[in-house]
Amino acid sequence: MMKRLLLTLVCASAAAAVLAGCASPEPRYYTLAQGPGAVAAPAPAAAPSTDTLWLEVAPVRVPERLNRPQLVVRDGRSGNDGGSDAGVRLLDLSRWSSPLPDELRDALSQRLQATLGAVDTYQQGLSDVQPLYRITTEVLRLDADVGQRAGATINWTVRRLPDGKVVSGRTQAELPAPGEVDGVVAAYRQIVASTANDIAAGVQALRR
Repeated sequence: MMKRLLLTLVCASAAAAVLAGCASPEPRYYTLAQGPGAVAAPAPAAAPSTDTLWLEVAPVRVPERLNRPQLVVRDGRSGNDGGSDAGVRLLDLSRWSSPLPDELRDALSQRLQATLGAVDTYQQGLSDVQPLYRITTEVLRLDADVGQRAGATINWTVRRLPDGKVVSGRTQAELPAPGEVDGVVAAYRQIVASTANDIAAGVQALRR
């Protein structure tokens, strides 16, 4: 009887181990918000004032191939697997915490508000406030080789309201990205910061 009970316990433990080994690993989520892996909360809405610098940071346009929950990187292997488009690879276990256009828009807005001391009417949902500057952004290229480098080409436009005067520019960057996926995301955050700095300079040019 004791031997039968012992055998039953051993079999149960072995089955549990097999099931644990077969469990799918959980994906890890990343954000482009400022700070190590933390999603920054929006700043509290400011009361309307003649001194307030009101911005409207519009949703960022990205190529459809990048508009995925997973991070999309270059495929350095010979041939692609079933989860890859031509020349790219989807990292199923590395995902954005929100859709990539939202990640980019929110990160740009966060940095622009901090740099310029401004308030983003789009982020704050202030539909009754007329922004002084409307910012539009389009990602032409955002790619990376995991553990090696990351790069981007981003077009942006700042339009002053109500006269419609425009300043446009392009931010291009190629950065080292060591440290697997964490390094890629860190490089992307630096690219967002560079883009925000360029846009802020555009806003300041229109304020003169």
